Formats: sequence, C-alpha cells, structure tokens
Amino acid sequence: MRELTFTAAAREGLAEEMARDPSVFVVGEGIGARGGNFNTTEGLFGLYGPERLRDTPITERGFTGLCTGAAMVGARPVVDYMFFDFALDALGELINQTAKIQYMSDGRLTMPIVLRGCIGVGNAAATHHTGAYYPIFTHLPGFRVVVPVTPRDAKGLLKTAIRSDDPVVFMEHRGLLNTRGPVPEEEELIPFGKARIAREGKDATVVGIAVMVNKTLQACEVLEGEGVSVEVIDPRTLAPLDIDTILESVHKTGRLLIVDETYAPCGIGAEIAAQVMVRAFDDLDAPVQRLNGAHTPIPYSPPLEAAVVPNPETIAQAIRDLLAE
Repeated sequence: MRELTFTAAAREGLAEEMARDPSVFVVGEGIGARGGNFNTTEGLFGLYGPERLRDTPITERGFTGLCTGAAMVGARPVVDYMFFDFALDALGELINQTAKIQYMSDGRLTMPIVLRGCIGVGNAAATHHTGAYYPIFTHLPGFRVVVPVTPRDAKGLLKTAIRSDDPVVFMEHRGLLNTRGPVPEEEELIPFGKARIAREGKDATVVGIAVMVNKTLQACEVLEGEGVSVEVIDPRTLAPLDIDTILESVHKTGRLLIVDETYAPCGIGAEIAAQVMVRAFDDLDAPVQRLNGAHTPIPYSPPLEAAVVPNPETIAQAIRDLLAE
C-alpha cells in the first residue's frame, strides 16, 4: 500500500465521500479557498465551490445549529471546528438538539452530522487550543466518539462517520497529523466499536488514547530490551467502546495500564478501569493503573507544556511500576 500522512488520508476520505454523495458538504472557518487551518479541505474548493465548502464567520453555535437542521432534513454536513475547543461555544446546540433529536422524534429523524476538529497538546498552542474533550462527549448519550491514530484509520473511520446516521464527534490529535502510514487505494470502511491491537504482548496490557498509542509503542521498544512484552490497544472509538478486546487482553496479561493525555478525574481511563474491575477482577494480578496529563490548564511555555503530559519515558516507568506490583 502507498503511504500517506494522517491529514492527507482523512482528506482523501472526505473527497471520496463528497464525490459519491452530493448531500455531503463542509462548513467551518477557513475551509473554503484556503483549504482549512490544517489542510483538511485543501484542493476541494476548486472542485465543489462555495455551495459545498462554505466558509463561515466565527459563529460556532450558529453554524452548528444550521448544520443540525440540515442533517434533520437529509443532508450530511461535516462541521470543521478547526480546534475542537471552539465547539464548546456550541455546547447548548450540540447537547440539547444534535444529540437528542433522534430520541425526541421517536426515531423519525436521523442526525447524519460529523463534528471534527484538532485536539491535543503540542506546538505551544496554550490552553485555548489544546483541549481534548472526548470524555465529555463520551458521557453524553447520542454521540459516536472517534479518535483515530493511524492514517488508514483516519480515512476509513471518517468515511464511516460521514455515512453514519448518528452524530459523530471526530477528533484528530495535532501530534498525529503529519505521521505517515500505509493506506489502501481501494475503498475501506472501518467499523465503529472495534479496537486495534497495535502491538501484541504477554506481560501487561496498555490502552493508549490518541497520540499516546504511538508514545506507548516507543516505550515498548525500550522495554523489549529489558525482556518486557507489552500488548498495546488502540480503542479507535470511545463511543462505542470495544471493551471486549480489552478484557481478552487482560485475561492474557493480568495487568492493565491506561495512558491518556486528558485529565484523570472522570476520564476515559476511569471508565475503562471500572468496567475491567467489574468484568475481569479475577484476571487481574495487580490493580488497574492510569497515567494521565496533569490536572492543570495547559501552559504556553514549551518546557512546561512537555512536562504536563505523559511521554515515552514516563510511560515506560509506569509499566515497570505495574509489573512490580
């Protein structure tokens, strides 16, 4: 297979869906002729023009509501928030309308809308451009929450998201946008709710979220030299969550660490840990452990920024500590 960057693969998926289905259109700030802040729509404006790539003012609640209405009557909008922090200005619309309309209409209305944006710490982006709010959206009924890691998944999951009749939150970590990987030329739709085993192992299981999958894989290279075999799981989607794959791995290894850049309180790691404790308590040889980013606003200073999130060294040490239990 040819290699593409994460961004190029996702853009290819969007382009294919726009060519296949004329009801797909994109709304957001700078996604027209400029091609998006992260090149998410680069080259598409020349193909489809302003009717299907509509630049907007800075009015997140306004264009989120517009696209929610469009989805209710049969269109398939893709809302590009640039940074997902900006979606917070539309939370009232998202929680009370976008997520609930299928229930409120007794299933007579569907909500085929994709809500995408960049997340994550890096590049001295400071606290207003680094949020990763997937714990919030996973908590809310109605949303599908997708956090791809590989270019192949970025394309395949985005195509699945666009074809879904449910609202899909599609979060792309800044630390992954320029990573490269194999992407098939033939069409591939990757299903929601099916985790990827990024590395097989027998001594411990690590569930990584977003860029933490790649950082964990780096840590595993060091640990392999110490004779430690770690299984790494990439959930791909957090709602639905493939807990069965995690349970199967824990049954084999007896130990579990969840590595997540977001805050520990009420986070994804807490949910996974709780489910494993209930359903696989007898398989555990040690308490489930979590490694999270510091519970603090993200600093602007690059050294401080680097200090508040897990890195391969801290992940490796957390795995050593887990094995010592």
